[in-house]
Amino acid sequence: MRQALAQSPIDEWPLLGSRARERVLTREVFLYCAETPVVFAHSVVRRDGLRGPWRWLGGLGARPLGAALFSDPRVARTPLTFRAIGSHHPLFRRATAMLASPPSALWARRSIFLREGVPLLVTEVFLPGILELPQ
Repeated sequence: MRQALAQSPIDEWPLLGSRARERVLTREVFLYCAETPVVFAHSVVRRDGLRGPWRWLGGLGARPLGAALFSDPRVARTPLTFRAIGSHHPLFRRATAMLASPPSALWARRSIFLREGVPLLVTEVFLPGILELPQ
């Protein structure tokens, strides 16, 4: 959907070690199963990381971020955290913008990937369509 320098939500600042209203590289995509969007993925890295260990992110294009992260042995992942987000959260609003009738809350999970000690934050918001997938 988009990859650009932008301000991240306030709850991401301490996780990234960024300052208030600092512009960071933000990448947002929808993951689909057939024609159904099932996950909204939001990834964020500080600009100084783009001059360092995450410099290849700027040229990632349409390639999957996950494949690049999990194939690099120098990348460490912190434990996942989970929480429900509601309409007050900016990621909820972006994740549900294309839904005809958004739910009142969505589950999201987050983890930080570290390369050379520099964080890359990945948040995945699970959309209602994920419940329709075959078991």
